[in-house]
Amino acid sequence: MLVEGRVGPQSSGENSTVPLRVSRMSAVVTTDAHGRYTEAVVRGSVFIASNVAAQAVSVALATTYTGLCVSNPIGSGRNLAILGFQYAISVAPAAIASIHLIGGFSGTTNVTHTTPLAAPGIQNCMLGGALGVAKADSAATIVNPGYLIGAGSGFTAAALYATTPSWIDLGGLIICPPGGWVAVGALTAVTGFGTIAWEEINP
Repeated sequence: MLVEGRVGPQSSGENSTVPLRVSRMSAVVTTDAHGRYTEAVVRGSVFIASNVAAQAVSVALATTYTGLCVSNPIGSGRNLAILGFQYAISVAPAAIASIHLIGGFSGTTNVTHTTPLAAPGIQNCMLGGALGVAKADSAATIVNPGYLIGAGSGFTAAALYATTPSWIDLGGLIICPPGGWVAVGALTAVTGFGTIAWEEINP
């Protein structure tokens, strides 16, 4: 049986039927034709939130939280697939601090949005695109907090990292269903700028 393909990237609408994509050597191409997140961004389902001013991060797992928190309201009908996060310290800390991604879930209690993230707030990564279901706050009351992933090791008090903070690429490793949330966390008080990116997907 002969299977035909087409050489090079293809553009098509939703629910279109297209031939297999093949390379110039007639090998079937199964990798992305563009950047890793391009298709999801073009679909308007990828979002990013960043602090717009230096923000103090509350200590450890305090439920009266400050920093950068992204939450998925109960009843939203969508899941948040966390793609990555970063935190850049802007003020020398008073004590040794480690940076983490923290998170939690409750099927009955939403995060309380004390201070929604200042404008521009959440942005669609297709700049100018519609907003999704997630909420982002610089101050909130969180529920059932726990440590998820370490992002930066502790360092000498009153000193700053010597290098630019790394972007932690999670690639959807953590999913926030309705009632879930994630936030930048720190073992001891730090001040700086957080960023969290996610894709909103069907359950």
